[in-house]
Amino acid sequence: MAVLLLAGCGGSEPVGSGPPARDVAVNATFMTTPEVAITYSEDLVRVGARGAVSAHADEGGTTVRLAVRGLLPDRVYGAHAHALPCGADGDAAGPHFQHEPDPGQPSTDPRFANPENEVWLDLTTDANGAGSVETVVPWQFTDRRARSVVIHAEPTRTGPGEAGTAGQRVACVSVDF
Repeated sequence: MAVLLLAGCGGSEPVGSGPPARDVAVNATFMTTPEVAITYSEDLVRVGARGAVSAHADEGGTTVRLAVRGLLPDRVYGAHAHALPCGADGDAAGPHFQHEPDPGQPSTDPRFANPENEVWLDLTTDANGAGSVETVVPWQFTDRRARSVVIHAEPTRTGPGEAGTAGQRVACVSVDF
């Protein structure tokens, strides 16, 4: 398993606003144990599939990219940044990371569960099971950071009472944003 984690300083921030922005990149192989990348459903994300997550912050916000290969072909997967690292089961990654946390949990309120307040990375794989997506959120991580990207079995829903839900958690990549 190859793992690459890069961290560097971004511009300066006022004192007390949290650590400076940084770039991160993780490239890992999905296994059945929570090393860096884990599969919870070998039917949807096979052992040996690959996942890469990167993030870059600047004055305009944060750009997050997810790339996968070796997943099922021609399939839509939901994916989001989550609050905790991957663990032995899908619930270990906790809820979606929200820039402005929803006081009501689990969060399915579209005012909080939306692609401007969370990092949504839904993607469609090609005929070879590869896919990639990039999103930009209008904020940067501070001392409160997401810790993983979870891949879900279904695309992300947006309606009231279901916003942000995307079915079963099928795989996870630990990333210290």
